[in-house]
Amino acid sequence: MSTPQPPTQQAAPDWHAAPGSPFPTYTSPIPVVRTTLVHALASEWTKIKSVRSTLWTLGVFVLLVLGIGLLTGAVVASSDSDLAGESALSLGFFGLLLGSMCVITLGVLTTASEYGTGMIRTTMTACPSRGRVLAAKGIVFFLVAFVVTLICATLVGLAHVSMLEGNGAENPTGAEWLKGTVGVALYVALLGLLSLAMGSIIRHSAGAITIMIGVLLAPLVIALFMFSESLKDVQQALFEYSIPNQMSIFYANSLSESGPSGWDPLWIVLGVTAAAFAAAFALLEKRDV
Repeated sequence: MSTPQPPTQQAAPDWHAAPGSPFPTYTSPIPVVRTTLVHALASEWTKIKSVRSTLWTLGVFVLLVLGIGLLTGAVVASSDSDLAGESALSLGFFGLLLGSMCVITLGVLTTASEYGTGMIRTTMTACPSRGRVLAAKGIVFFLVAFVVTLICATLVGLAHVSMLEGNGAENPTGAEWLKGTVGVALYVALLGLLSLAMGSIIRHSAGAITIMIGVLLAPLVIALFMFSESLKDVQQALFEYSIPNQMSIFYANSLSESGPSGWDPLWIVLGVTAAAFAAAFALLEKRDV
């Protein structure tokens, strides 16, 4: 038999009468600590790592990026095709394009799922500063999405460089490595951050995910069916500023010779995300939880 443990002593509540009042007031023995952004970050990190949807969504993202990337590299390496000096990093585009839908979904769920389950009331009760909560969600999500995308893009790039040495692929330069890993990881993370802001604005998971997938695919699909000569300029603009084309620019593989180039896609998505977050902050302060 186990030895019984002596009961632990707890601090007794402090009951005392307030000046001028015949009724006693209660003072909690638990120390009151003023919450800061650090506490909000710790809370959001605990949420995002403990929810199963995060693990499933990021798991599918890793599977798509690594699986499609390695499969594409293996098919090209086993064929007799000559890449004629093309960078081996460009083959990683296909997996990241499909994987970006997982990041979009996770970004929306980070905010919209709390409104669907009612958990947002508990969150706002623990931290009444609504802007601080949204900022903490954005920081935690951005870091998670950036790190996971950077690791996947780097692994796929290293695999492609080693697999395609005999197919005439050119060894990437330092600038190409930077754009094909850090650059595209920042772009995908900001795209997910835009989805997070959209989830806060719409407050409905299915609706926000549908809107973001439409933003991802609709401009390119619409442009493919614009055969009229009078719509040639509109078609060209849709091609140039579609998200798939902007992602391909990081691999020097643009669908058109004009339009954004270099690091322009990163500044474009940064501006759009900043505007979406400004709208989300403004609506968050006006709406009821």
